Amino acid sequence: MSIEMKGHRNLLVIGILTFCTIAGWAGKKPQSADMQTFSGEIMDTLCAANGSHQQMMQQMKSMGSDKATCIKQCLLLGAKYAVYDDAKHTFYRIDDQSKDKVEPLAGQRVKITGTLDKKTIKVSDIKPE
Repeated sequence: MSIEMKGHRNLLVIGILTFCTIAGWAGKKPQSADMQTFSGEIMDTLCAANGSHQQMMQQMKSMGSDKATCIKQCLLLGAKYAVYDDAKHTFYRIDDQSKDKVEPLAGQRVKITGTLDKKTIKVSDIKPE
């Protein structure tokens, strides 16, 4: 076999290996697509940004004096359901805003199983703690 043929064969092998490596990377799921468990309190995004309902309820008497009422009022103002993780001092939006799934748990501590996409949890399961 000539040197030129060996060179082409080596380039072909390198090309195939490179393609397989890139194809393997492309086929992997991103880390955020992995199932995770989140714990925290069901809140609204307005109060979750402060980590508490207290400030909202003190500033605006129409927000009520309990968590569930405050959440309902904030939702009327355009907020969305979220889960506040007090250990990490952060919150995640909940993708499924359906009232039958999240509303009964408003103000309660929950465990959510789902996938995280940026700051939004795609909920697979949600249960009270």
